[in-house]
Amino acid sequence: MKAARIFLYIIAAGIVLVIGTFFALRIWSDELTALAFVPTTEFQEKQALDANAYADAAMWIARPGKGDEIVRWQPRGGVQKPGATRFAVFFVHPTSYLEKSGWNANLDDKSADDLARLFLKGMASPFGQASEIWAPRYRQAAYGAFLTDYPSAGKALDLAYRDVAQAFDYFLTQVPADEPIVLAGHSQGSLHLLRLLAEKVKGTPAQKRIAMVYAIGWPISLEHDLPSLGLPACSVRHQAGCIESWVSFAEPADTAQMLERFRDSPGFDGQPRTGSAILCTNPLSGRTADSAPASANLGTLVPNAALTDATLTPGAIPARCNSNGILLIGDPPTLGPAVLPGNNYHVYDIPLFWKNLQQDVTERVQQWTPPA
Repeated sequence: MKAARIFLYIIAAGIVLVIGTFFALRIWSDELTALAFVPTTEFQEKQALDANAYADAAMWIARPGKGDEIVRWQPRGGVQKPGATRFAVFFVHPTSYLEKSGWNANLDDKSADDLARLFLKGMASPFGQASEIWAPRYRQAAYGAFLTDYPSAGKALDLAYRDVAQAFDYFLTQVPADEPIVLAGHSQGSLHLLRLLAEKVKGTPAQKRIAMVYAIGWPISLEHDLPSLGLPACSVRHQAGCIESWVSFAEPADTAQMLERFRDSPGFDGQPRTGSAILCTNPLSGRTADSAPASANLGTLVPNAALTDATLTPGAIPARCNSNGILLIGDPPTLGPAVLPGNNYHVYDIPLFWKNLQQDVTERVQQWTPPA
């Protein structure tokens, strides 16, 4: 899918990534980055999963009765248990497969699986008050697939999407029809969620079941993507049945490369995104194209050096959407070593606003009404 190959040096994301690779990425050129991570082998089509594959609990990192210690982990000041409002979350984790030995991760790749669990601990945990949290394992595209126009890259993304779509089909059969559904993800995970909306949800009964979509860390064109998704952008606080998205940069922000890749790629309508602004939800106010001071930030998730725990720091990070749809967060905060070139805080899109996101999903789901 050519629309996927649009931006970023790296699509891996999480609480923090203390991996030497990311230090190198801060100084390497595009060419060296691609050389280091783009697979050199031909794409190898993998066998389709069995039709009932996702009925097996082993195909899920988290689902009811499994993985609560990951997706329901809470820092001090978080919410320890499901709330009074029932809702189910389908969360697709970002890229955790950083190898170049293949275009897609195998389901038995322990390194990729362990990293995915770390990501979910920091990124799915704001949804810990949900009655159900489902996070599928899938044969994700390698991070190098986002750095090239090779046909193999598109095939790798298609394969990953097919797994996610199959997991989603099973998820729908397990959630009561009158229970609101929240779709959430980051980076590659958000891309697959958006494709789900465009290809499987829009115009179907499932669309009426969606209480919220959090497609964070992936740029959505207001003109060439959003109309194809079937749901509007969240324009005001407490609105349900809408889409939130943001990409975070500190200042001074060098967004030239990201915007170039974004504009050179086609949207879900097949047209070039040139000239189109990016959807920017301000996670501090819940409104699009908005500004909010640091005092509105209820808590940024800040991990300790050993990555064994984290604390919530309120009032530290402001946020404002610029004219291009980039979320600017002021002076560069110190959160860890994974800041990307250009003051790109992609890795921290969710931790920056962890507590606000937790509050946001609760308030919006409460506004959802079941279909007649």
